[in-house]
Amino acid sequence: MSAVRRLSLFVVPALLVAGLTGCGADPAPAEPTSPGLDAVKISGEVGSAPKVTWVSQMDADEIEPTTLITGEGPKVADKDQVLTHLWIGNGFSQSESFSTYDKDATAELVTIDENLAPFLAAMDGATIGSRIAVTSSAENAFGEAGNAQLGIGNKDSVLVIIDLVSGVAEGPSGKRTPAPAWMPAMEFAKGDPAGFTFDGVPEPTKDLRKAVLLEGEGPVVEKGQAVVVRYLGQTFGGEAPFDENFSTGDPTSFGIGTGNVIKGWDQAIVGSTVGTRMVIEVPPDLGYGEAGNPDAGIKRTDTLVFVVDILAAG
Repeated sequence: MSAVRRLSLFVVPALLVAGLTGCGADPAPAEPTSPGLDAVKISGEVGSAPKVTWVSQMDADEIEPTTLITGEGPKVADKDQVLTHLWIGNGFSQSESFSTYDKDATAELVTIDENLAPFLAAMDGATIGSRIAVTSSAENAFGEAGNAQLGIGNKDSVLVIIDLVSGVAEGPSGKRTPAPAWMPAMEFAKGDPAGFTFDGVPEPTKDLRKAVLLEGEGPVVEKGQAVVVRYLGQTFGGEAPFDENFSTGDPTSFGIGTGNVIKGWDQAIVGSTVGTRMVIEVPPDLGYGEAGNPDAGIKRTDTLVFVVDILAAG
C-alpha cells in the first residue's frame, strides 16, 4: 500500500519462519523445569493482552498446540486470512520476546498456510474468537539456529499465544445507499472497482468528503485497531489509479487512527463499520500536504479519491 501508508509496519509472519540466525547457546538449567504448559499460568480474554505467569522454566520438544479458549465464530481453514494477535515468550529465560499487544502494535493479517511456521499451521481448524497456546523447542519451531531476532537460542523452549481475532470477509456487504452528486463515477473490471471517471463532476472542496455506498453491518472500527481493506486511489481528474489492490485479490492491513496512513483515511475509516464500501475525497492537507508523493505521481495540490472496502477490524 505504498501510496497511502505513512509508516511500514512490522510483519509478524517473518518472525515465525525458520532459518533465522540464533543465539546458539546451550543453556544450563538454573532451576527446576516443567513440561509444556505446566510451566506457566495464562489468563485473560481473547483480544486483550494475555497475563503470563511463569511457574518454572519450560521444557518442550515437539510442537504442541492447546486451545485455551474456544471461539464461537466460524472455523478457519488452509489459505484463509485471519486477523491475529500474537504473544511469543522464551521458556528458558521466562520472558516475553514479542507481542502485538505492545504499544503502537496492532493485530496482524496472516494466511493459514502449512508452508509457513508450524505455529500458523496449528490454527487450521480452529474457530474465530479462540485463544491457542503452542509450546515447542526452539529447534522445532525455528530450525537449528533458533531465532536471534526474538532473542531465542537454539536450545531454548518457546511459548506462543495466538488470538484469532477476526476473519476477513470476501467483499463488502450491507445496506446500499445512492451515490452523492459530488462523487465521480466508478469503472469496474470483473466486478471490482478499476478506476474513476470525472466527467461532469463538480470541482473538489477543501473538505474531507465520504460517501458510504454499502453500509456494513459488522463491528465499528475503533482507533488503534488493525483494519483489513481492499482499496483503489486516483488523483482527482487523473486518467488512471496510482495505487490499488483489487486486481491482485490480496487485501492489506494497517493500524488506523494512529498516523500509519494519511490523515484522510484515519478520519474517514474510524467509526465506520466492517463490511462498508466507501468513497473518500481527500483534500491535499489531509493527504500528502506540501510534500506530495512524487513516487506515486501525486503533487502537493492534488485531491485524492479512494474507494475502500473494509473487510475486517480487530
